[in-house]
Amino acid sequence: MRSTGFRRTFAVFVASACALTACGSGDDTADGKTRITVNCEPPKSAKVDRSFFEADVKAFEKANPDIDVVTHDAFPCQDPKTFDAKLAGGQMEDVFYTYFTDAGHVVDVKQAADITSYVKDLKSYATLQQQLRDIYTVDGKIYGIPRTGYSMGLIYNKKLFEKAGLDPEKPPATWEEVRADAKKIAALGGGTVGYADYSAQNQGGWHFTAELYSQGGDVVSADGKKASVDTPEGKAVLQNLKDMRWGDNSMGSKQLLVINDVQQMMGSGKLGMYLSAPDNIPILVKEKGGNYKDLALAPMPGGKGTLIGGDGYMFNKKDTPAQIKAGLKWLDHMFLSPGKGFLGNYARAKQHDAPVGLPEPRLFTGAADAKDQQVKKANANVPVDNYQAFLDGNHSLKMKIEPPQAQQIYSVLDSAVSAVLTKKDADIDQLLKDASGKIDSILARG
Repeated sequence: MRSTGFRRTFAVFVASACALTACGSGDDTADGKTRITVNCEPPKSAKVDRSFFEADVKAFEKANPDIDVVTHDAFPCQDPKTFDAKLAGGQMEDVFYTYFTDAGHVVDVKQAADITSYVKDLKSYATLQQQLRDIYTVDGKIYGIPRTGYSMGLIYNKKLFEKAGLDPEKPPATWEEVRADAKKIAALGGGTVGYADYSAQNQGGWHFTAELYSQGGDVVSADGKKASVDTPEGKAVLQNLKDMRWGDNSMGSKQLLVINDVQQMMGSGKLGMYLSAPDNIPILVKEKGGNYKDLALAPMPGGKGTLIGGDGYMFNKKDTPAQIKAGLKWLDHMFLSPGKGFLGNYARAKQHDAPVGLPEPRLFTGAADAKDQQVKKANANVPVDNYQAFLDGNHSLKMKIEPPQAQQIYSVLDSAVSAVLTKKDADIDQLLKDASGKIDSILARG
């Protein structure tokens, strides 16, 4: 779950590298310069990305000689085992990485600086997608800046579609069509699976959420206090999985799968479809043996909604005005200039054989988006036509972030998903009733 946030419940301070390097110290001067600490620098093991990051920081400091940037590498960028401890200990960097689902929590525990009065100086802010900006806005105040965003879609194997007599240019748009297509693909035999889904390590709950959104449902009520899974939409999700697994035998006999299992199946050419974000595609090619020309992406079936995620940066509550201004300038340079910077320098990425042309992240709107897409298209080294359906279809979908207490809720929903995929006689109504009660308890504990 690339961008799954964790609701933290512990607040024990532990010593960290930041304690030795004055993360978020409020000391904003060094040799007459404004000094900021930032995290999420790629680790040394990621040599190419690390070199890009270092080069971009160096270019920023040259263009802004009054700012000193101290970078901290991290893999992953945010470790859920230490995140709350660093927050509680006041040891976050001056500009620190967060998942979308962290924003409200960081504000709740009063560890984020209010940057509302400063964003007027951020050239790119108005060009960012409003729904992404809103994630870091709490009670009308701005506490962070989005850096990337993704949405879930349906990855499918064009070669298997052709073999099964399906039109690879017309992917399924409804769950009924997914079921019908999966059945035809599974009928090819030889161990071919039509559709696969996760059902372990909280990943089944994650995908249940995405599928529920696609049906127009929700996991929790609008006020975040009660479960909303024991509904016709929730039942439709589990019934569809049960029908494909046991009625059609289009999901294969091996279950309790996690992301690596499914990626391996797709990369080896034995899987027709699964839900994913676009970032899975290069993994399927570079690590799992897949081919870009065979892998296409469609919007979420169902046509009503899709799960979105992503990340951004927030500012330490100890930051001085000078540090906030410097941090915003750094974000603009590194991540928020169309066609430039660490994420947007597509020509540089292409030179180093990194995939260019994937449909996401898509951060900008209007002229900024047009420029970013133009530069991306000019340097594309993957078959962009394979993703056009995804881009077109996403415009009509409601974009929804993960529920509160996501990981705890996903653990509950995992049990429901795994049950229908491993037990032919699973009682869907009882599973949803049980899940609803457990989710209510999680939400009540806050």
